Amino acid sequence: MTDAATTAPDASVAARLDALPFTRRHLKVLTGSGLGWALDAMDVGLVSFVLTALIAQWSLTGEQASWIASAGFVGMAVGASLGGLLADRFGRRSVFALTLLIYGLATGASALAGGVAALIALRVVVGLGLGAELPVASTYVSELAPARMRGRLIVILEAFWAIGWTAAALIGFFVIPASADGWRWAFALGAIPALYALIVRWGLPESPRWLAQRGRDAEASEVVAGFESSPALGESRRHRTAPAAPALPAAPAPAATSACQRLARLWSAELRVRTAALWTVWFCVNFAYYGAFIWIPTILFAQGYDLVKSFGFTLIITLAQLPGYAVAAWLIEVWGRRATLSVFLAGSAIAAVLFGTASGEGAIIATGMALSFFNLGAWGALYAVTPETYPTSLRGTGAGWAAGVGRIASIVAPLSVPPLLAAGGAPLLFVIFAAFFVLAAAAAWGLAEHRGAALDDR
Repeated sequence: MTDAATTAPDASVAARLDALPFTRRHLKVLTGSGLGWALDAMDVGLVSFVLTALIAQWSLTGEQASWIASAGFVGMAVGASLGGLLADRFGRRSVFALTLLIYGLATGASALAGGVAALIALRVVVGLGLGAELPVASTYVSELAPARMRGRLIVILEAFWAIGWTAAALIGFFVIPASADGWRWAFALGAIPALYALIVRWGLPESPRWLAQRGRDAEASEVVAGFESSPALGESRRHRTAPAAPALPAAPAPAATSACQRLARLWSAELRVRTAALWTVWFCVNFAYYGAFIWIPTILFAQGYDLVKSFGFTLIITLAQLPGYAVAAWLIEVWGRRATLSVFLAGSAIAAVLFGTASGEGAIIATGMALSFFNLGAWGALYAVTPETYPTSLRGTGAGWAAGVGRIASIVAPLSVPPLLAAGGAPLLFVIFAAFFVLAAAAAWGLAEHRGAALDDR
């Protein structure tokens, strides 16, 4: 007898999903997942502002500040790797809600931290939840989106990151400088995801592709029927585009059923090139992004701008993320995943060099906005291509481990900033970030192109 977990999903489930217009229920999934994504971004962004305040208030050394910045990424590396495995075993929705609950409670507890050691420990726990949530959420939305608009919807999902980071910048600008306990109030606001997790758990459906792949066909069909009965938004049901192209690759292979099998399949002859390329892009983008954006407020503060002004500059720079996402969301279905990703990474490299050598308020803001525009557009394209890289049976595992490898870079990057600044200042630091962006742009061409193709539902 064939194990239900090793069978490919009922083809009708995948075909019905790809034939759908964009419905009101798609919008609910996108906004529900996106709000969780925004809350994640708010938490990560808050650290960059809290760190600047604590350096002054607690008289932190550069090494202590670096460990506070990197502690969350230690947890994220572990969380991303485990979260993907758990999502393939227990489902996307349940793991998504659990991760929000973990990091929301830990972020709220961070408001009570009385010293560096306690704050570092809590940041590790925060990272466990945060690291698992992001790849699981992108996998979840990718599996529900019709193929012809899948890339665009994932970039829009990623755009919620800009909303969350902007919220962090507003909290940093208005709340943190307001009192000595401003940074504690900022962390307290981060506890909101703990309540939101309950809404996510009961308000969103499970991925029908995952349900069907586990042999739960009746439940999968019921979920799809819910989307089919939902009102269409912006696209007539009678004027849909052509069905999705066949999934790439189409070579037959048994589905992986255990954690060890899933990890081994990532490096099978079929997948090893794209896995190597994906891990390289994730590592390089994480190093450059978190090395730069976690430290930007502190770098500006060290250059002589006061706390309020450095936070204000960062808020303006952050606003450029939204148009970056908007352009990437359009281009990803026009140029494709690889071209969009590589162009935005090349733009990030140029902007990094310009920002590192900028002097004067106008130049700092303009080049910082360019860095935000290109870098966050690249992130949108990367999150779109990642879950498309693997079949359903190991999609969560593949996305999670790619993110986990990236988090190793996000641990190293904040620790590298103080010695690099001491060695050559901001110009050297941002030239190194630019080099990582260039390497990522080259590696992007090793990824498979899935524009308009159906997902591989093995």
